[in-house]
Amino acid sequence: MNHTILITGGAGFIGSHLTRLFVTKYPEYKIVILDDLTYAGNLENLKDIENNSNYTFIKGDITNAELIKKIFEEFKFTAVLHCAAESHVDRSISEPLAFVTTNVVGTVILLQAAKENWKHDTTNKLFYHISTDEVYGSLGAEGYFTEDTSYDPRSPYSASKASSDHFVRAFYHTYKLPVIISNCSNNYGPFHFPEKLIPLCINNILNEQPLPLYGKGENIRDWLFVEDHVKAIDVIFHKGKTGETYNIGGHNEWTNIAIIKELCRQMDIKMGKDKGTSEKLITFVKDRAGHDMRYAIDATKLKNELGWKPSLQFEEGLSKTIDWYLDNTEWLQHVTSGNYRKYYETQYHKR
Repeated sequence: MNHTILITGGAGFIGSHLTRLFVTKYPEYKIVILDDLTYAGNLENLKDIENNSNYTFIKGDITNAELIKKIFEEFKFTAVLHCAAESHVDRSISEPLAFVTTNVVGTVILLQAAKENWKHDTTNKLFYHISTDEVYGSLGAEGYFTEDTSYDPRSPYSASKASSDHFVRAFYHTYKLPVIISNCSNNYGPFHFPEKLIPLCINNILNEQPLPLYGKGENIRDWLFVEDHVKAIDVIFHKGKTGETYNIGGHNEWTNIAIIKELCRQMDIKMGKDKGTSEKLITFVKDRAGHDMRYAIDATKLKNELGWKPSLQFEEGLSKTIDWYLDNTEWLQHVTSGNYRKYYETQYHKR
């Protein structure tokens, strides 16, 4: 069928990749982006598709219930791909209420609008909620997160995402709202705002600034290339079973210190620097409060039921990521200086 899809947070990191994929792969779909363009939302991320006829951008906040009601009535959405979220753990520690407002209240407002608009016919409708592996808590040296792992969030961020997951499932069980949830591991790749580990360190190496690592850098994460992630979302959206949860992992477990050493090694080569130059910038800092030791996803269900698996190993994906940042230093300068907001002013007032 020809969907009309609302993608929340569509100008953000994962959201922009998801938007690009759906706009270009499915020209028969109408794709409406809702993004409040806070610091991590950037219309420059979507410059290459902004003139596509099946793409519409709306500036707005998912916590604005009147706006959400209005656009649901106007566009008659058949599906929601819910990416919008506050996602930076460090900021959640200092600003927990902002995470509750966006991640919990905003999600419930969207769920309520979908419920009201689809109450007479849920055929070919879907509310797809994009979540995180952090809701499961922390693993020891062994084991993996599966779709049946009990929730054990350790930060305000993960607690807010866990709460939103629970509300999505509650609307499925209570109101029969057609929903799917996916929980992914750490994403990396182009267009990532430089507050997260990999883009932060790329930017700091370019500017010869310290590379901060928490504790001893021994925390382990499973890394997923963002383009692989959105391809998995595409598969789940079209083939997944309503009411189910799917874990999306990269099968790439790395300690933070190993990641940054590999990043330094590759950047020295690509920038023509002496071996070990960038690694000298590594600086260990006081560990984050409640820092989870290890995340690791078991994506067997997704592979066996829907046939998805990641296409890239970490070293290759990291190389592609570094190349993108080196080729797009203007984008990086814009987001770190705040000048990217000027692009919104120009584009938004043209419409």
